[in-house]
Amino acid sequence: MDKITRTDEEWRRLLTEEQFRVCRQGGTERPFTGRYCNSHEPGLYRCICCGAPLFHSRQKFDSGTGWPSFVAPVSEDAVTEHRDLSYGMIRTEVRCARCDAHLGHVFDDGPPPTGKRYCINSVCLQLQQDSD
Repeated sequence: MDKITRTDEEWRRLLTEEQFRVCRQGGTERPFTGRYCNSHEPGLYRCICCGAPLFHSRQKFDSGTGWPSFVAPVSEDAVTEHRDLSYGMIRTEVRCARCDAHLGHVFDDGPPPTGKRYCINSVCLQLQQDSD
């Protein structure tokens, strides 16, 4: 997969203000406000910035945290993980491997089989629904 690199000006033209704030500046949407927080539609969640496949609805679960949560990405190379020391906490940031968009964070308190909770901002995602 080829990396995508754009200037802030280019990203601003392609994204909404909220998408830019979260995806490109590392922001967070308010809990329980995101489009996909309570979504149960089957399909593939893609990066809003570059369209790369990130998570599948089969891996989604209700964590009660206010953000869409997944036990695993669609593949090991779909996302990258980075140490995040912001706000006086030690967390692991999750980014799109293709365009480096900030997606959210991953925690070690998820359900089996992975024990992971990928806590992802809805504004970073676009659901491509499964066709029957």
